[in-house]
Amino acid sequence: MNKQDILKVLETITAPGEGKSLVESNSVKNVQIVENRVLVEVNIGNPTLQAKKRVEVDVAKAIKAVYSDVEVQVQVVGAIATQSVKIEPEKPLPNVKNIIAIASGKGGVGKSTITANIAVTLSKMGFSVGVLDADVYGPSMPIMFDVENERPSSTMVNGTAKIKPVENYGVKMLSIGFFVDPNDAVIWRGAMANKALNQLLFDADWGELDFLLVDLPPGTGDIHLTIVQAVPLTGAVVVSTPQPIALADAKKGVAMFAQENINVPVFGIVENMSYFTPEELPDNKYYIFGKDGAKNLAKDINTEFLGEIPLVQSIREAGDVGRPVALQENTPLEEAFTEITKKMLTELVKRNKDLPPTEVVRITNTSGCAAN
Repeated sequence: MNKQDILKVLETITAPGEGKSLVESNSVKNVQIVENRVLVEVNIGNPTLQAKKRVEVDVAKAIKAVYSDVEVQVQVVGAIATQSVKIEPEKPLPNVKNIIAIASGKGGVGKSTITANIAVTLSKMGFSVGVLDADVYGPSMPIMFDVENERPSSTMVNGTAKIKPVENYGVKMLSIGFFVDPNDAVIWRGAMANKALNQLLFDADWGELDFLLVDLPPGTGDIHLTIVQAVPLTGAVVVSTPQPIALADAKKGVAMFAQENINVPVFGIVENMSYFTPEELPDNKYYIFGKDGAKNLAKDINTEFLGEIPLVQSIREAGDVGRPVALQENTPLEEAFTEITKKMLTELVKRNKDLPPTEVVRITNTSGCAAN
């Protein structure tokens, strides 16, 4: 067994989206044979994690089929990993008009549900919409849009391979959930998560978008800082439930965006799970988590109260089957999400009229403090 033997085996393998074999396209950059170990390094043009994993498996399987007693190690590098990402400082995503972060101070308040329903509401209004699922450790958008079995494909844009977002209900989306096994936990350090997030932002063919909604993870952590460093957010929406412990965390979320060195306008607060109305008692409202908590918080911190969403079983069921409840025509829930979205748009118009564009945050020291 020598290098030529291995290359002959690799003549049968083609990377996804490429017409020539790995050998014909000069994608095999290195082959080393050390005792009973074969080391293969491959560069491909397809930037998706799915494509790299497939080539890794195919190469190892092909070599083991011929030389069953060898140990095979394969390293696959996408084209985007071999070159630095060039970002236009003033407008990193020039074809996206408005980038809105949907945030929450704590988990479990329904932030992703609110994001999904605002997205489909905007789409129904005639806007072009994208969703970036930035909740790296708990991605849920693929399930909420009934596309968990889909995988982003590769497309060529001006001679460069780009990730093509998955689309459903008129909404384009990308999520780490498309690239990992749903049964596996994402165990990444911050740097790895940030790199993956930047790939989904800048190595994707989002096309022309009126709105890109960024579904942030709970809290105020590393991912949040990555987003405000990467793109100039037009504004943010904070989601909370009425209970005091959630409101305390929501207040911190608002405070993060309001920091002088971040300075992202907060359009307002959405209160989820506001009250419960039993089907048999349609005129009754039970305020399980407290009453008017988010409304009072919005007043206290001088931001808008965008609206309330009741605690309704059909919202949960709709999310679980991948059909956001705002798609249902002429229902009270559709009307509620429409009103919330209209209020958000009103605040966005005011913001774009009265304030200069948000700047990308730059980090100037190693302590993690942000500065323009």
